[in-house]
Amino acid sequence: MKKLLPPALLSTLLLAQACEPATTTREAATTAAQPAPQPQPPAWIQQGNIYEVNVRQYTPEGTLNAFAKHLDRLQKMGVQTLWFMPLNPISKRDRKGSLGSYYAVQDYTRLNPEFGTMADWQRLVQDIHGRGMKVLIDWVPNHTGADNRWLTQHPGFFVKDKKGQPAVAFDWNDTRQLDYKNPEMQDSMIAAMRYWVDKTGIDGFRCDVAWNVPGTFWKRAIPALEKGSKDLFMLAEGDSAYLPKSGFDAVYPWHMFHAMEKIAAGKRPATALDSVRTGWQGMYPKGTIELYFTSNHDENSWNKADYGSFAGAKHAPFAVFTQTMADAVPLIYSGQEEPVLRPLKFFDRDPMRFGKYERAKFYTTLLDLRKRNPALAADASFRKVSVGDDRAVYAYVREKADHKVLVILNLSDKPQTITVKEAGLQGKPYNLFMYTNEPLTAAPWQVEPWGYVVYEYGK
Repeated sequence: MKKLLPPALLSTLLLAQACEPATTTREAATTAAQPAPQPQPPAWIQQGNIYEVNVRQYTPEGTLNAFAKHLDRLQKMGVQTLWFMPLNPISKRDRKGSLGSYYAVQDYTRLNPEFGTMADWQRLVQDIHGRGMKVLIDWVPNHTGADNRWLTQHPGFFVKDKKGQPAVAFDWNDTRQLDYKNPEMQDSMIAAMRYWVDKTGIDGFRCDVAWNVPGTFWKRAIPALEKGSKDLFMLAEGDSAYLPKSGFDAVYPWHMFHAMEKIAAGKRPATALDSVRTGWQGMYPKGTIELYFTSNHDENSWNKADYGSFAGAKHAPFAVFTQTMADAVPLIYSGQEEPVLRPLKFFDRDPMRFGKYERAKFYTTLLDLRKRNPALAADASFRKVSVGDDRAVYAYVREKADHKVLVILNLSDKPQTITVKEAGLQGKPYNLFMYTNEPLTAAPWQVEPWGYVVYEYGK
């Protein structure tokens, strides 16, 4: 769930609403003297990828069992980790649309009966794990739905408005804001999250509106969730620096995503990507992963991604960018492989249709490269190179050990002349999308508008 506000404002809201406990001067000095712990993501995510599953819209049935029929093709496409949008029952009070928002949770320890049964979910997780794939679930810790059972059983778990009633979270009138000053509420939230880890064996969480939950909670919750169990992958919806410092492995790159949109619209040059990377590079602890995407459930339903913002030929170079950048793990949203080129309804049934899979080969090629080539691991090195007009062409080298990949992207609507002058990049590398080794010299050549070339060395 995304608050539809400028990303810069989100950090400001965080400072006002996170409600961090007060510390003494001595405690503050001690904390300041200690370096923030570095994220230590599970090894399996470094060359991994994430595919977001919108269960409600994925099939005509809208159930987990119906989705399971797609596992074979997703596995063949190279999908490694499946992120399921919230699986909990949805509140009926103040419900939006006919089915309500996934993010208005009625009960944290039950499964939405529209999707099936808990046994269906456990069987699906086992099937996914049997294929060597991983499972994340979407978690909503900032707020509940308007008739969550905690509202009657534990009224002290909620922030109160001026009338003494449970406060609405932001302008989402189907939700109620949880109070993180209440330690019992924090314990209950951790217990609910632990329930899904222990009972169903999931591999991690994507935490909704993580930027408005205090870091002190995450510092308690994440170690408690991982205690005595496997190493979980923790993804925060947010870009605040305190999130990885509080234990998250990965954050959202709103800064980079919006730069991509502006370049696609012709409002910024390709060098804007460098500006963002330089400006944000020192913000996060070393080892922090960013989730790169051209679309997700929010961006699709509300902001025309990627069918509008990266329409037509523009999609491919930006998708290659998300799949090959450093310090990042790529995301594919439900239906992008088809592609589904429309906004999916958020509060009502609106099933997508599969059958063409026009982008499936494109994504398979990229996902296979990432899986087998360490040069595309999140922690592999990144080096920008100039091979043409830097305002239009974005090129870079990824390297790790003896592995090397060169990516050249034409982020403009005009043909661009490419000259690879660096001797170490010349030779006869493998052209990923031409499926052949080809001579690469200092002689100039052209790449088409919104074109892309990926060279793999040593293959």
